Amino acid sequence: MVEPKLGDRTLFPDLEGTAYLAHAAISPLSLPVRERIAEVANDYGRGGMAGFARWAPRLQQVRQQLATVISAEPSEIAFVANTTQGVIDIAFGLPWKKGDRVVLFDGEFPANVTPWQQAAEEFGLELCWLSLDAFQRAAEEGLAELERALDRGIRVVAVSAVQYKTGLRMPLAEMAALCHKYGAEIFVDAIQALGATPVDVSCGIDYLSSGSHKHLMGPEGAGFLYVADRCASTLKPRLAGWLGHKDPAAFLMGDEPKLRYDAPFARGALSLEVGTSNVIGLAALGASIELLSQLGVRAIHAHVNAYLDLLEAGLAERGFRSHRAKTPVLRSTLLSVSVPKGVRLSKLGAGLRHRGVVCNTPDGLMRFAPHWPNAHDEVPEALAIVDEALADVRG
Repeated sequence: MVEPKLGDRTLFPDLEGTAYLAHAAISPLSLPVRERIAEVANDYGRGGMAGFARWAPRLQQVRQQLATVISAEPSEIAFVANTTQGVIDIAFGLPWKKGDRVVLFDGEFPANVTPWQQAAEEFGLELCWLSLDAFQRAAEEGLAELERALDRGIRVVAVSAVQYKTGLRMPLAEMAALCHKYGAEIFVDAIQALGATPVDVSCGIDYLSSGSHKHLMGPEGAGFLYVADRCASTLKPRLAGWLGHKDPAAFLMGDEPKLRYDAPFARGALSLEVGTSNVIGLAALGASIELLSQLGVRAIHAHVNAYLDLLEAGLAERGFRSHRAKTPVLRSTLLSVSVPKGVRLSKLGAGLRHRGVVCNTPDGLMRFAPHWPNAHDEVPEALAIVDEALADVRG
């Protein structure tokens, strides 16, 4: 097996284009991930239940891998279908009191907004909106604004580890400390961070959810939810399924009937595993985490930011305006820019993709999101393609 190397696309042998810079949307699948998918599918094809018997224990290894990625315990990890499902589970699983207040940030991706809005309507909660602009200017300014809100009484702060639009890396440790100082909890949507930007829940994060198809470089439809052990006893599994009980499959084994409907729920995160998991997707995610672990997330983060330094400078020379944080500690692996005046964003984006530079255009910005396979020497080629696309757009 070929070892992964920073800046080497060998494990993506048929990836098209000059520069794939859309990992903040969907990552291409590496050869080891694709081989793992085929391996699981073949086992199920040959043996049905025998395939399940082989892979069910290996999913527990994936649970351990995910726990290691965020510095948690395996018992604090639940498998969920995607980031949104994890947000829903917590938004509808907390022991709310009417009038409890939730902080949301204007500019967040809707996955970390809609479930809280629905919970507010269901339980009579108050939503308190804060702007991300203060954090964009300076972490201290944003934290001061958050503390003023917390001082008025807040139950939960919901925030993304990395903002999807600008790539701003939120100061999670400082935010968690403030939340706990004022008796609040913090929920983190981590999908734009994990795999490329370090996240450590031991800083005080209470809940965290993420899917696998962005920087974790796994397939769609697989994800996980973290619930800190200290928060487990207060959860109310209102959306529980049959696997949320303690020892849920006991009645399917043994010599005597054991079926019962009054079994207690498991504690914490495990009470939120509602039904059969996406075995193929989770096994594939495990293969991707193995690659990421070999490289190291901190090394990946440094490699990608060196790439973005070159790309940002080249785009600035061409009249693009960067929205990347000035302070390195607030940088993720996303670079978002405003296009030059008079240039139509959608047309430029289409022109780049057509020429082999794959990027996204979220909410009025052009976003570039490389990962570990992107080589620094791609940048001059990518910028040459930008010049071609600009010339075409300008006629």
